[in-house]
Amino acid sequence: MNAENAATSTRRIPTWLTATITGAFGLLYAYAVWNALDFLILQASGVRGLNGVGWAVLGFAVIFPVVVFAVAFALGRRRGAAALAVILLVGLALVAVFWLDVLAYSSITDSLLNPVET
Repeated sequence: MNAENAATSTRRIPTWLTATITGAFGLLYAYAVWNALDFLILQASGVRGLNGVGWAVLGFAVIFPVVVFAVAFALGRRRGAAALAVILLVGLALVAVFWLDVLAYSSITDSLLNPVET
């Protein structure tokens, strides 16, 4: 294998295609962030408010999609278009599972909220 063959075998996808795929998935990740932020604001401004654990869990739910998107983009940007899309889709699935876990936990327990004052 000479230098010409090595250069052609590591062909990169066009920047516009990377930007299109990343932008489309970025909108879905942004929806997850805004959804988590809305839930955090609603819970914090409720009658009982949030305790420290509630702030930590719901705050992490806001930051988690951003971190997953950054890691998925870093892993997929040097690969082909299909690989980038699959990596971003797997990251989005991970975010969705985490968000459903947060919703399930907050719906079955009140340990995220301040204690009831009597």
